[in-house]
Amino acid sequence: MAIRVSSNQMVYNYKKQLNDANSRNDKLLEQGDGNKLHRPSDDSVAYTKYLRFDTSSAENTQYQENVNTGVSWMKASDSALVSVTNIQMTFKEKTVSAANADKTDTDMAAIGKEMMAEIQELTSLGNTMQGDRYLFAGQKDTTMPFSLSETQIDRGLAKTLDDKASAYFSGDGAATKSGTIRQMLTLTAKDANGDEQTFYLNTKDGYIYTKDFVEKGYKTKVAENANAVVDPAADSVGKFDGWGGDAPTEKVSKYFKNTGELITTKDADGKEVKPQLMGATATNTTDIDVSTLTFDFATVKQQIASYQGDAKYISMTKKNGTTEPSSDTVNVNGPDIWGTDIFDNADSGNTASGTAMLNNMLTVQAKVVASDFHWLSDDGQTLSDEAHGQTINTETKLGARQQLYTSVKTMLGNQQTLIQQDITDVMSADVAELATKLMESQTVYNMSLALGARILPSSLADYLS
Repeated sequence: MAIRVSSNQMVYNYKKQLNDANSRNDKLLEQGDGNKLHRPSDDSVAYTKYLRFDTSSAENTQYQENVNTGVSWMKASDSALVSVTNIQMTFKEKTVSAANADKTDTDMAAIGKEMMAEIQELTSLGNTMQGDRYLFAGQKDTTMPFSLSETQIDRGLAKTLDDKASAYFSGDGAATKSGTIRQMLTLTAKDANGDEQTFYLNTKDGYIYTKDFVEKGYKTKVAENANAVVDPAADSVGKFDGWGGDAPTEKVSKYFKNTGELITTKDADGKEVKPQLMGATATNTTDIDVSTLTFDFATVKQQIASYQGDAKYISMTKKNGTTEPSSDTVNVNGPDIWGTDIFDNADSGNTASGTAMLNNMLTVQAKVVASDFHWLSDDGQTLSDEAHGQTINTETKLGARQQLYTSVKTMLGNQQTLIQQDITDVMSADVAELATKLMESQTVYNMSLALGARILPSSLADYLS
């Protein structure tokens, strides 16, 4: 049976095919901007790849921004730390010079004045800013971290052991260690004749040693045995209970703030009362019976540096996955630069002050002004070395992280190039192929128009015309 196709059906089919041809032509014209994908329907598989590559590009761009910010932060920090170490080198030289007993009080006062100017400069460098943020304030980077007290304050005097003494006071009876130095608290007491004697308290176990033994006596034992270490029961002259052990009742924090400032109280008349120690158990009464003595904490009148920042770190994530605090960190804080000492280390009961070595430098300066040549030749030089070494160590770690970030910066740049190439491959139109298809499509469209004009049935209007 024959099937009749009406003229209306022929017109409908023709128009539909003509519109399809026009749509194909429009899509080809869209690609004139160089992109072959404008909507998921253009090529769902290719568009899925494009979205994945675009997400990777956005993440990589953010990582690059993080790394650039981190590198800028670390460069500024490193520049400030270089200046700090240079000043510390000069400070060390002045300490060595001041330790020579050929100086007059006028000479020492002049050196002390120069040292104070250097310490003030160090404080200023500690407040270096990057934009409106303080580099060395931890996460409290909108707060100025370092300041010096306007008045002189009583700060505890620690006995800082040199390398040989540190080696001897190690082992089971070791003195408390901060960084690379070992320290004890300096105590004073008057003997039966009313003469003031100096002792050193090991805050890790409560043992008391005479000044003579810590500075000279131990050397006799080392001469007999190069590997000798302290034997508290034989070497000490007494012991205070409560220091050290699993649950100590006596800690440095009971008597000193973390900056080393002596904690005092007021009596009924409002008079300042300084803490004392008494009730020691004598372990050796050959030289002196310490059980009868009342001990005062030796102090130094000096300015105190304080830190208003925190010990937290700022991380700039530089890749997918878990963060790595040791390598993602871009800042250094007060405790990193100035380390800790007997007043704020882990054994003290105090939190890190963030200014330990800076305050020790202030102690050195005060001893220079006081013309204490003996202390400067021993403790002073050791503390100056440690302050410089602490900053050098921090600067070295910062430099290593900066080098890592610089390497990551290069890697991310290479990755961005590859990602952009992937996006180009999946998105970009082949210009030559596009031009050919566009010419073909336009030709087909024009031919369709011409053919339609010939074969489509004439309308009533055509007849009337």
